[in-house]
Amino acid sequence: MSRFLSSELPALYSPVWFVPFDEHARRVRAAGVTVRLDRFDDGDWLPLDDAAVRTPSAAIVFPGLGRRREPWAARPELHRARFAAVGYQPLYPADGGPFSAGLIGVEFLVRPYDDAWPPGGPAGEVAPRLVRLLPGTAFPYPPGTRTVHGVVRAADTAAPVANALVEAAGETGGDRTPWRERTLSDATGAFRLSLRWEGARDAPHTVDERFTLRAVERPGRTGSLTVRLPQEAERRHVIEIREQ
Repeated sequence: MSRFLSSELPALYSPVWFVPFDEHARRVRAAGVTVRLDRFDDGDWLPLDDAAVRTPSAAIVFPGLGRRREPWAARPELHRARFAAVGYQPLYPADGGPFSAGLIGVEFLVRPYDDAWPPGGPAGEVAPRLVRLLPGTAFPYPPGTRTVHGVVRAADTAAPVANALVEAAGETGGDRTPWRERTLSDATGAFRLSLRWEGARDAPHTVDERFTLRAVERPGRTGSLTVRLPQEAERRHVIEIREQ
């Protein structure tokens, strides 16, 4: 991904550039996305009232965040950004990073600066951070979209697992193009996952398609099950999470 330059806001520098990405539609999404900032202070996260700004390139930035009167006397401060959009749930780990259901924001350091004391790194240039928005249980899927639903729970206690990553992956039958569908469980452990692509078949002319659903709470704590469609389309599927 190319880097964004702060020439879009020449008077105000932002230490972060967030790019919300609608994973279902496979495109950048800025409309309808809200972002709240918190600062970590003395062991607690304190909410801030800094207002987000949307740039012409569909990024979300916080101009002036970190500007200080005497930046050389101040230390970098840990912040986090929490995203919300109707029908979506944000996936906070960066691409390629380990997943944890306990992560509830994008954490980043804000380095103090002013006009004469630039922040760390090239002043005015910031690498964009993609934030993927996954369809939630209330996502308005288009009519005819094939979905499966169920709940993620702990195998030992049967307690629901909130914010678990639920996914299915495979290859299309013709050109073997890889595909992947993902969602996150809600506060009650419920999930609803679309399966728009072709699943595996036990034989060439078998009616049912086979999908493997995998749920992750954190590294080493996962669960999976096999779903057959259309035979089990209306079933409430239970994915049990256990230590691996």
